[in-house]
Amino acid sequence: MADAEFSFAPHPLANPGYGKRSTPYERPSRRDDFAHLPPREAAIAAYIDRLPDGSDISVKTLAKHLPYGQCALRTALNRIQRVGHLRRGRECLGGKWITRTWFSRTARDDAWWAAFERGDVPREKPPPTRSRAYILLAALGRENAAMSLSHADCRALTPLVEEWFARGAEERDVLRALTAGLPHPVHHPAALARRRLTDKLPPPPLRRDPPPLRLLECAKCGAPGYADRLRDGECGPCRGDRGGPAAPATASGRVPVQRVRLRAAEIRQALASMRT
Repeated sequence: MADAEFSFAPHPLANPGYGKRSTPYERPSRRDDFAHLPPREAAIAAYIDRLPDGSDISVKTLAKHLPYGQCALRTALNRIQRVGHLRRGRECLGGKWITRTWFSRTARDDAWWAAFERGDVPREKPPPTRSRAYILLAALGRENAAMSLSHADCRALTPLVEEWFARGAEERDVLRALTAGLPHPVHHPAALARRRLTDKLPPPPLRRDPPPLRLLECAKCGAPGYADRLRDGECGPCRGDRGGPAAPATASGRVPVQRVRLRAAEIRQALASMRT
């Protein structure tokens, strides 16, 4: 369905704290973001993608702005979810459980959504181009001629500098570590750089904010539970799987006791809030 057929009336926001929420580390928008979806689903996904966070993306509201009925929209949203663009669930903020609908411009698999539920989504690596770390190393000779590096040296040392950046260091921190107090003369700049990047590596940053308390829900029955037990957003019983997949286990084959207790407490709290 062409965008020209969509309503351009202002799309309403949901109540404060509800509505659409974009997932972290979204890449820039492109024309072919939803080319893998059928035309109707692609048009609906593109429309939702353009909406700001907090927008009301309930079926009833979307039906007022898109040329589809509520039944067609439910079907389309379920397909968009199965591909990995959308998940529904609940998140605890300030002791209160809030209904959430998370939308991802990039189609994510079940493992990614399980990591998202834990608040443990890694920042995606950029495409293989000349990275920020490589550029810093290549320009090191202009900072101090004694530390001039070859192309091969820069490529070999890039992962070490990227680890500094991952730990919160800035360019000036890396430059200071590589150029301050140099011996005279410098016989092997690449070996010296490797030694300093390794020995002076800063500690990992402390996580100041606690991990989010989230529960993803089954798309069909709405039951909260393990995100890593949902397959394409649906629980085992709704898929017709009586036993369902096994709960995530450690290398020894046992589920960590602390995780079981934490998850049980989360589910009890979620169910209690739904009854109130």
